Amino acid sequence: MKQRVFMYLFIFSLLLIIFQYVNSKNIIDKYEKDINSYNASVQENTKIIEALEEENFELSYFNIDRNQDAIDYFESQGYDTDELIPAIKEGLYNMNDYKGDDHPIVPFVSLTGTKLVINKIRILNHKWVVANFTDGQYWGEIFLTYEIDANNELKYKLVEYFMYPKLN
Repeated sequence: MKQRVFMYLFIFSLLLIIFQYVNSKNIIDKYEKDINSYNASVQENTKIIEALEEENFELSYFNIDRNQDAIDYFESQGYDTDELIPAIKEGLYNMNDYKGDDHPIVPFVSLTGTKLVINKIRILNHKWVVANFTDGQYWGEIFLTYEIDANNELKYKLVEYFMYPKLN
């Protein structure tokens, strides 16, 4: 009787050990699969992030904030770029506050009866600005130069401009 009990106990223990081994192996295999999937995802996301960083660098290349030579130019002239750069933008945005039909710098008249306004501004360097404008329905872009005169006033000069044709 004792031998049977020990034999059943031995068989039960053996089955339990086999079950534990198979179950543990399945868990480890699943973890390995999950880790490999995660690693592949991390590599793919790393490639995407690197591509986005490269694209961001390319998009921000012509920007005064990343143009150390332009900043050095202003600083050598005695200007505080933290104040000057917002003042350059503000001077253009202030031109949106005009009376009548003629915008002070945009060489078009609104085709919708609303005011033309400068919408976005990008200061390229210590001399050039690109901006877009709209009347809400029509859009265009302008290329400007700017300088600071002897009275420390910003002067803008329109160099080039265009308006996109309306597509129906």
